[in-house]
Amino acid sequence: MEQKHLVAAILLLASAGGGILVSCFSRRTRDVFFVLMVFLSAMSDRWDVNFVSREWYRGTTCGFEISIVDVLALSVLASIVVAPGERQRRWFLPASLGLMILYFLFNVFCVAIAEPKLFGLFALTKMMRGILIFLAAAFYVRGERELKLFLLGLGVAVCYEGLIALEQRYRFGIHRVFSDFDAPNSLSMYCCLTAPVFVAALNARLPRYLKLLGVAAIALAAIAVVLTISRAGVVTLALVLVAATLITMSWRFTARKVVVGAVVLAAAGGVLAKSWETLASRFHEANLEEEVGNRRSQGRGYYIRVAEAIVEENWFGVGPNNWSFWVSNRYGPRLGFKFAPYPSEDREPRYYVEADANVDDPQAAPAHNLAALTVGETGFAGLFLFGLLWLRWFQMGGVFLWRRTPDPMRRIPVGIFFGTWGIFLQSITEWVYHQTSIYFTFHVMLGVLASLYYVRRQAKRAARRAAQEAEDAALAMPLAPVRT
Repeated sequence: MEQKHLVAAILLLASAGGGILVSCFSRRTRDVFFVLMVFLSAMSDRWDVNFVSREWYRGTTCGFEISIVDVLALSVLASIVVAPGERQRRWFLPASLGLMILYFLFNVFCVAIAEPKLFGLFALTKMMRGILIFLAAAFYVRGERELKLFLLGLGVAVCYEGLIALEQRYRFGIHRVFSDFDAPNSLSMYCCLTAPVFVAALNARLPRYLKLLGVAAIALAAIAVVLTISRAGVVTLALVLVAATLITMSWRFTARKVVVGAVVLAAAGGVLAKSWETLASRFHEANLEEEVGNRRSQGRGYYIRVAEAIVEENWFGVGPNNWSFWVSNRYGPRLGFKFAPYPSEDREPRYYVEADANVDDPQAAPAHNLAALTVGETGFAGLFLFGLLWLRWFQMGGVFLWRRTPDPMRRIPVGIFFGTWGIFLQSITEWVYHQTSIYFTFHVMLGVLASLYYVRRQAKRAARRAAQEAEDAALAMPLAPVRT
């Protein structure tokens, strides 16, 4: 371990210990830590230390990453367990946690039987960090007060990323903006994940300042997606925003709604008109047949064919985070794509492309399709478990669709539901679900959803108990004597 890593480890441990101690004694500090956790989740890569770094590896995770977000999450979670607030329990079982642990254990099994193991251990560490953040959010949010703080942290983060995107385009002249993320498509997925939450916030019973923040977040997220020129992102964002609006809006028409709707449509039309030429050229770059059917290009069909080749030899895939290693070394060359192989998990590969290699980059990138990537790394069994987990997340949000109410405890979960659909739909053409900033933000939102799901379930149980007690009391009342 290098000296800087040793110093960083000591500082992280000291910060975690101090953070837990302060959070136990100060509720205000706990609130601040939670808001910072939500805000910094979008830029965790800028606040982390990468131990045993393999920055040259083209995987979804390139080291044992520990960031300030982990310290904040641990401080919030530990302080709630040690010193819970008035409405906070020390422990409950958040919805989907069991499936998350099961999927994690299956990935442990896949790492154990795979080679190399180091890249898989990187992935397992990230999964553990995601579960930690999920639990911190689930245990913290208990009512409207904590929910408002969640919206505050998330809204400021979305606005911040949107403003950076504007600066990149109009100050620095960057053609496809990416803000704090690694690539334009990553920024697009982040906006598709978060923007529907603020559509729900606008139609909920919330303070004016949060609604104004929501308006800014939606506008900047939409502009940022257009500036990324992401084909899947533009379509996905439009779908989830329209769906979230139709589900959460009141159907009682007023003059104010007509005016607001006209302004929104005019603004959206203006943004699209200004960017139409760029977007149109981007959509015409390749059609579906070229993307899927061309066996000489690295379109989306290429990733599916590679996944098929992998599972023909390995029922449980090549191991989590090992896609780039084995596709570069074995499966890519078999399909006619001559990548520069990785010598080992400890040595950097060469960085030049041969003349007849038929590839754009020396090493293979993760599959630009989350299902293909999951199958290639963990087999169909892993895809089945991962699919069950996604179905559970959709079910958790879907139960809030049936009762139309401005109560934010029931309205915000609808926004999270459509945000989950946003990240799911764009994952058909991307792998960046695994990118740390998006992964963390998604697990914060899932934790909030799990908490609201628990509150809803407890309220239904309390209502059933009250009804049963009232019925029992009525049956126990003595009958009045009948006069003859």
